[in-house]
Order: sequence, then C-alpha cells, then structure tokens
Amino acid sequence: MRATPETPTPEAIKIAEQNDRFRATWGADFTVPGQIVMTRGVADLSPAAKTIIMQRVQGFDTFTEDNDPYGDHSFGAFDIEVAGDIHRIFWKIDLYDTNYAMGSDDPANLNVTRRVLTILHASEY
Repeated sequence: MRATPETPTPEAIKIAEQNDRFRATWGADFTVPGQIVMTRGVADLSPAAKTIIMQRVQGFDTFTEDNDPYGDHSFGAFDIEVAGDIHRIFWKIDLYDTNYAMGSDDPANLNVTRRVLTILHASEY
C-alpha cells in the first residue's frame, strides 16, 4: 500500500511519530537516535536567529499534502525575519542505517535506523 496524505501506511504513521519525537525534543530523546546538522548559511545566522529556527522546527505542525506527501513528517518549511530580511527555512529528516552510510533497510525500526535532521535555507536545497 502506497502512502498518500489521505491514507498514510501504518509504517508512515510510525515513522511520523518517531520523526516528530526526534524533532520536537531536538534529538534529546535518545530512544530515537540521530544527529542534527545545519548548513553553512544557517550556521552563519545570529544566535538569536538560530534559537528562533530551533523553536520553529521543534514546534512545526503544519503538515500538508504539498510538504508531507507520504505522511511521514520528514519535511517542513517556514519564513523567519532576521534584521529586516525574510529567510525561507527548510528542515528535512533523512533515515540512514546505523553507520550513516546509506538509507535504512527498515526505516520504522529504531534499532537499525538513524535520523539526520538538516536545517537549511531554501536557496541551499
């Protein structure tokens, strides 16, 4: 069964719950292992801007057919204002094997899957 926004598969629902827990706790829930990285463009923003971005990523719940076509909560986008400039920020979660070498063979299984949450400017995508 292929997941759609209207009918996510049981696996997509499980992955969405795991992704939400990882993202909302900013990786502090060690039952959902992974890493958080940011691109140079985001890293170069002020500490205050990065704090706002972190809060927005953690609290993101605006999943739609456009940004969550499989129902797994692996992508989000929002705008922030920094010093009068609007920045379009993306975040995405990729699911890897335990060595971070390739995609996980069983993405819903926390024992064999590691998440990488990447924060980036839309222009860096």
